[in-house]
Amino acid sequence: MTKKVGVITLILLILIFGFLSYRWIKHRMEYAISDAVFVKAENMSNVAFEVSGKVVEIYKDMGDFVRKGEALAKLESIDYQLALKGLEKDSESLRSQIKALEIQKEKLSQQIDYRIQIAENSIRELREREKALKSQRDELKIQLEQVERDRERLKNLLNEGLIPKQKYEEVDTKYKSLLAKLQGIEASIREINLALLRLEKEYMIAKAERLSIEELEGKIKALKDQLKAIESKIEKADLDLKRTILYSPFDGLVAKRFVNVGDFVMAGQPAFSLIEKDSFYVEVLLEETKLKGIREGSKAYIRLDAYPRVVFEGIVKEISPASAATFALVPRDVSAGEFTKVVQRIPIKIKITKGDMSLLRVGMGGRVEIKRE
Repeated sequence: MTKKVGVITLILLILIFGFLSYRWIKHRMEYAISDAVFVKAENMSNVAFEVSGKVVEIYKDMGDFVRKGEALAKLESIDYQLALKGLEKDSESLRSQIKALEIQKEKLSQQIDYRIQIAENSIRELREREKALKSQRDELKIQLEQVERDRERLKNLLNEGLIPKQKYEEVDTKYKSLLAKLQGIEASIREINLALLRLEKEYMIAKAERLSIEELEGKIKALKDQLKAIESKIEKADLDLKRTILYSPFDGLVAKRFVNVGDFVMAGQPAFSLIEKDSFYVEVLLEETKLKGIREGSKAYIRLDAYPRVVFEGIVKEISPASAATFALVPRDVSAGEFTKVVQRIPIKIKITKGDMSLLRVGMGGRVEIKRE
């Protein structure tokens, strides 16, 4: 009886072992299994201050959740504030100088324009008077020549006793009157010419004084160029002041803090390492011999060593076109002819579609099973 029970038990054990072996073999044929599993993040960034300074405040620590634009830490800003105020003071001074020169230029321009206008009007009036007087003079000369001829003719007749003296005296008086009038007109023309010379000189002086306006315009332009340069420096100083506060570039978690209060940090020196929210994925280094049936979109099941009872689901998102060894810092050199065959591993990226993402940490290891198609 005992022998019979032993035989039955042995047969049952063989059947159970055979069934389990069948399931194990079948599972291995249907799934590609690997322990070379690593949790990674699409966007893991080391953020740094863009200016140098002493850390005075830290707002976030390792493991804290941060939102985009939220402050992480602050540098001492007094030097940047003083630099900005100094530049703003220089800017105000330049603006005042520019305004004063523009007022001076406007006044001087108005004065010169007024003087030029007055001179032009006076010159025009005097030339018109000169023209009228010359016309009168020409007419008088014609009259005077006629009267002079009559006077000479009457004088000869008077000497011969052919005319009375009174008639000669009338013509002589008219001649002297015309001569005096002609001399007066010529004197007026000379005075007008002298006045024209004086006015033309004043006109040329006023024109020359326009050069002083051009000099003022040159000074104003130079000051405006300086102001433009100062304004550029103000923009840079204001930006540097704002950069004394470090902000998160995205929603995520603080993976590591590299600075403490009191540390002096240089621009570009990493201060925090941040992992973007929901950017976790799983990288599998799958042996090349197990790639059969693995496609983009293949179903995957992940168990992490930290949570062996928790199953994460995902799909294959990318299959690398090169093996992991291709990107090794010291690649294998087979040019000497020595060669040891080693199974290559192909990086496969798996996107997690189901599971508690808050449990994931970059660098975690585990086990993955990818359904073959």
